[in-house]
Amino acid sequence: MSPSIAYKTLKLLRNPQEFHLKKCHENIKLSSREIEVLEQLSRGLNYNIIALNLFLSPSTIRKHIENIYTKLKVHNKLEAIEKAKTNRII
Repeated sequence: MSPSIAYKTLKLLRNPQEFHLKKCHENIKLSSREIEVLEQLSRGLNYNIIALNLFLSPSTIRKHIENIYTKLKVHNKLEAIEKAKTNRII
């Protein structure tokens, strides 16, 4: 193990709270696939491109986005991206 990895491992063991990178302010539970879709939405990609990137159909992407809006309690893409960034989901 390299010294830098050993240092980070020891630091994590001593202070695990420091490494909660995806800590949310609210209790929001998105699936890993929903997070992938949201990340691609935040890059400005449209549903068809996201579908191609994730090997899914556009209708599946639309369903994931509906679920994201419901879970985040938002009504549009901009609100979803903003709330996800605020809550460190993406």
